[in-house]
Amino acid sequence: MDNLPGYVTSELLESMAKYLRLTNYIAASELYLRDNFLLESELKPEHIKRRVLGHWGTVPGLNFIYLCLNILIKQYQQEMMLIVGPGHGYPSLLANLFIEGSMGEFYPELKFSKKGFGKLIHDFSWPGGFPSHANPETPGVILEGGELGYSLATAFGSAFDNPDLIVTCVVGDGESETGPTATAWHSIKFMNPKTDGAVLPILHLNKFKISGPTLTGTMDDQELIDLYRGYGYDPVVVEGEFLYEPMLKALDDSYHKIKELQRMAREENKMDKPRWPMIVLRSKKGWTGPKEYKGLPIEDSFRSHGIPLEHTDSDPGEFELLKNWLASYNVNELFTSKFELLPEIKALVPPAELRMGMSKDANGFNLREFKYPDLKQFEIKFARSAGVSLSNMQELSKYMAEFVRLNPDSFRIMSPDETESNKLHELFKVTTRRYIWPIPFGSENLSPDGRVMEILSEHSLVGWLEGYVLTGRNGVFISYEAFVMIVASMVDQYTKFLKQKTKISWRKDVPSLNIILTSESWRQDHNGYSHQNPGFISSVLNDYSNTTDVYFPVDANSLLLVMEKSLKSVNGVNVIVAGKREMPQYLTMEQARDQISAGVMRWDWMGNDSENPDIVFTASGDNGTKESIAAIDILKEVCPDLKTRFVSITELTCFGIGDNCNLCKISMDHFQHLFTADKHIIYSHHGYPEDIQHLIYNHPAATRFHIHGYRERGTTTTPFNMLVLNKCDRYNLCLDAIKYASQSNKQLAAKRPELEAHFNSLLEKHERYIKENGDDMPEVTGFKY
Repeated sequence: MDNLPGYVTSELLESMAKYLRLTNYIAASELYLRDNFLLESELKPEHIKRRVLGHWGTVPGLNFIYLCLNILIKQYQQEMMLIVGPGHGYPSLLANLFIEGSMGEFYPELKFSKKGFGKLIHDFSWPGGFPSHANPETPGVILEGGELGYSLATAFGSAFDNPDLIVTCVVGDGESETGPTATAWHSIKFMNPKTDGAVLPILHLNKFKISGPTLTGTMDDQELIDLYRGYGYDPVVVEGEFLYEPMLKALDDSYHKIKELQRMAREENKMDKPRWPMIVLRSKKGWTGPKEYKGLPIEDSFRSHGIPLEHTDSDPGEFELLKNWLASYNVNELFTSKFELLPEIKALVPPAELRMGMSKDANGFNLREFKYPDLKQFEIKFARSAGVSLSNMQELSKYMAEFVRLNPDSFRIMSPDETESNKLHELFKVTTRRYIWPIPFGSENLSPDGRVMEILSEHSLVGWLEGYVLTGRNGVFISYEAFVMIVASMVDQYTKFLKQKTKISWRKDVPSLNIILTSESWRQDHNGYSHQNPGFISSVLNDYSNTTDVYFPVDANSLLLVMEKSLKSVNGVNVIVAGKREMPQYLTMEQARDQISAGVMRWDWMGNDSENPDIVFTASGDNGTKESIAAIDILKEVCPDLKTRFVSITELTCFGIGDNCNLCKISMDHFQHLFTADKHIIYSHHGYPEDIQHLIYNHPAATRFHIHGYRERGTTTTPFNMLVLNKCDRYNLCLDAIKYASQSNKQLAAKRPELEAHFNSLLEKHERYIKENGDDMPEVTGFKY
């Protein structure tokens, strides 16, 4: 082959063949063998695992890619991280990490030895052993290999602000059919070769999924080149019967293209529409495995996707084929008599600090230090509680702008074209939106150096953020509440990764994943029903990993404190629900600090007899708080003999997400201090009532809770009518309070019919008014506490 790199010699190619025989043998053995790991005696049925589990089809190609990357790393002493999209190629990762010694660095029992060799093979898909996909127990891994579609976005997130790193991302051709992957290809339009690292995508194209062809597997070379050139890449196709030389050349060329793009940007300030390299690797599905059985193809067909020989226990023909397959690798020829790697194989492994399994970014050894603004300069001050109204998100934007200024290369804001809508204008005083490709006339606040990342793909944004924080940087994803459900499953996968990670002693802390939900259901009156969905809150509350905190800051001071707490936290997911409309400001910074610390607090200044109430109002969320306090204020006027208390809940997880056998962060004594020992509780919740029911269902006080929340009653209407439709408005809260307080307050019980008639008449008045005027009543819009 012409123009091969000078280091590609016949000796190198022979060594590569031996290395691949070894990794392919290990990977195949992981699927099948429970004993006789080196075939030192004749293979017999008792040596085979009773439950043969895992996947083979993508594994040989991954072994080949891993080896070729090792050669590139050694040649150029390049720091590289590997992200593997085909999660079920895990036997390949185990095999290569064992050979390079990374497994032994973290697991002494898996140091390179005959015993470690057998343990690695035996423990794959074995109870208490290794699962069949990539996971946090694995050195060098930051992507949970369960749900497909997120590898490429995560790779780009890892490379942002990481100028010396190349992240190679293997995208499976099945994975390439997912929507998240389709959009993630556009990430190069956000990658700055001056300040970022690089991502080298390798589309691993072996034509088949579980039982059918992949879309890209049916495309010819020119169609593939056209597709990826259209995305903005400089693609090359590697194919043929002998792949070693063309793959090594493709990688070497890609490396030099990356370095030249970075040199031009860093030395000459040139980066007009940079075309980054990418590789399409065509290899046979199940390469080097069984060719066929009973006239049906196995290698290079869908039959090799999972277990290529599934019935070796009952089919003598399959068992004989397995014997011949494993024997074909002649594994014992690849070790010395002392069970050491042959020198020519060992020479293919990079130096210790450059092994992909030892990546400091992937393993959490590259945590940045962050500078935090002084909150005092952002404090909202007021003469009396609820005496002034402000946009909480607008006040937060001032803090975030300062955080950007203090952390110019380790903090990013991810948002799907909603930064302006979410009242974050202050950000554009210190930064811009990031964009590398030519910027059309009429655009504003765009530049190659911006810290605000906007793309209309929630999957890409969260993938970027996951890669960014898992490699030690910090950030926040901000999006409309209704549409964050798009990434609910993605975040669930991420929390599983975190849950496993916290059990692994050698994994270091990483910043938490921070998510802000704005444009709440309650203020989506003009957009209508499609924009009304607080379901993401319910989704994360169902997370039993104990890694998720859900916050409902009621005002700007609370939001600032919650944001600081979230940015300082590690190894978790923080979900912050914050409105962008002007809302009353209730708490001083010190009061807010006390409440954020506890998660819940009595506001004794809001009720009319907080020490001995007839009814307790409580709320989570700014709208629920406003309506509860309005109800308390109205009740003071129309029935002053009704005694009330208000309790504010900022952190839902103070009720003990993941272990709701009791309100585990709140002792019973403290619970009674907050909610009394016997009074009814009118709870106004931001989201679905079931969120709270789930948390308290077996608490002794559960029957005292009467929960108001979003009940899928929505339409194009007025803001207050959204509350009325869901019975979360002040008048319905008053009706509920009267109903339950009457059980213990005889004076109130006597007035109950009259009071109920009064509030029902107000609801009727409201309905007439909005239909006639298209707006809410003045007593609602002009209400002040």
